[in-house]
Amino acid sequence: MAIVGRPNVGKSTLFNKLVGRRVSIVDDTPGVTRDRIYSDCEWRGREVLLIDTGGIEPHSDDEILTQMRNQASLAVDMADVIVMVADLRTGVTAADEDVAAMLRKSSKPIILCVNKCDSLGTPPAEFYEFYNLGLGDPVPVSSVHGHGTGDLLDEVYKYLPADDAEAEDTDAVKVAVIGRPNAGKSSLINYIAGENRLIVSEIAGTTRDSVDMRVDNDYGSFIFTDTAGLRRKSRVDDKIEKYSIVRTKAAVERCDVCVIMIDATVGFTEQDSKVAGLALEAGKGCIIAVNKWDAVEKDSKTMDSYRKKLMNDFSFMSFAVMVFISAKTGERINRLFELIKYVADQNSMRISTGMLNDLLIDATMRVQPPSDKGRRLKIYYMTQSSVRPPTFVLFCNKADLFHFSYKRYIENRIRETYGFEGAPIRMIIRERGD
Repeated sequence: MAIVGRPNVGKSTLFNKLVGRRVSIVDDTPGVTRDRIYSDCEWRGREVLLIDTGGIEPHSDDEILTQMRNQASLAVDMADVIVMVADLRTGVTAADEDVAAMLRKSSKPIILCVNKCDSLGTPPAEFYEFYNLGLGDPVPVSSVHGHGTGDLLDEVYKYLPADDAEAEDTDAVKVAVIGRPNAGKSSLINYIAGENRLIVSEIAGTTRDSVDMRVDNDYGSFIFTDTAGLRRKSRVDDKIEKYSIVRTKAAVERCDVCVIMIDATVGFTEQDSKVAGLALEAGKGCIIAVNKWDAVEKDSKTMDSYRKKLMNDFSFMSFAVMVFISAKTGERINRLFELIKYVADQNSMRISTGMLNDLLIDATMRVQPPSDKGRRLKIYYMTQSSVRPPTFVLFCNKADLFHFSYKRYIENRIRETYGFEGAPIRMIIRERGD
C-alpha cells in the first residue's frame, strides 16, 4: 500500500499512526520525506506493507523535487493499493487534481483519504468537495487523533492480494550503512538493489530518514539500512537534520553490523572517527568500506599505503576489517557481502569457560600480572558473559591492580587465539566476592 499526495497533507503522520510508531520524520516543512519509507502494519490478521512517499510536485523542475516525484511513481508501480491523502483544511487544489490524474493512469485501486477531519460525527460540508476528484467515496481521517484509520484500512483490506507471503527470515543480518554526507551510502544501496531505490545527489543532506531494504543472495539474507550523513554539530542548524541524527543512532542500535563508509577521494576526517565511535559504543561489528576507489589514481602500492594510513587513523578500533569498494562500478561488492556475514558471525561467537581459562593460564605464564607496592594481581578465572559484542568477565583479587595495559594484553591474546575480527571486545573486571 503506497501513501501518496502533494506535500504537507499529513502523509507521514498517517503512516506513523498506522504503523504505531514514529518511523517517518514529521515536520511542517514541505518535502521532509524524500525517499520511500517502508514498514509493516497488521490489520484483520494480515500484514500490510506500507510505503510512505515524498510529496508530489507535478510541475516542479527542482532536482530534489523531481527525484521525489520519481520515487513516488516507483512506489505506485510497486503497490497493490494506493492511498491518496488530501487536506480538508485547504480543500481541493490544482496540485490535488494533477496527482489524482497521475494516479488514475496507474490502473491501480485508489482510495481517497481526506486528512485532518479532527472532529467526530458527520464530516463538514467542505468534505464533499473531494468527490470532484473522481476517485469514489472519500474516507474521512484524522491522522493526529487516529479517527477513521480503521475505516481506511478496511477499504485497503478489500484490495489486498491472497495471503501467500512466506514467513520472514529472522536470521537476516541487519546492516547499517553510516558515514559522512556524500560518502556514497545511498549509491551503495542503489547498486545492491539494482534500482534507483534512494535519491542520490551531490547536495549534502539529501538522505534524512533511515531506509530499510531486504536483500537475499548467495551470501545469505540481509536487511540494509541507509542513514543520513552525520555532520559536525556546529553545521547542523536544521531541525529536521537533528531528527535524522537520532534516526541514524537508532539504526546503529538495532543493527548487527555497521558499514562505515569512507570517501577515498577525501580520506579520513575527524568526523569519520566520530561516526565510527557510534558503532564502537554500541558494540556492533564494524567494517570500514573505502568507497569511490575507482576515482583514485593508483599503482601497485597505493592500496597498501592507504590501508596502513587508515589503520593508524582508526587505531582506536584496530579490530575493524577493511575493504576497498566502488558503489558506482560494483567493485568488490561481493567481497563486502562476505565480510558482513563473517563479521556478524565473529560478533556472535561464544567461547567456553574451559577454553578461556586455558588461554588465561598460558597468558599469565608468558607475561606475569602487574604488581604495586608488594601486592600482585591474581586472576582467578575468566568467562564469557554475552555476545554482540563479545563480553568477558575476569575475576581477580584487586580490581585496581588490573592495569589497562594488561587488560589490552589479555584482549590481544583472545584475538590471536579465536579471531573476533571486526568485533569489539568488552572486558569487565570483578573482585572476588562481587
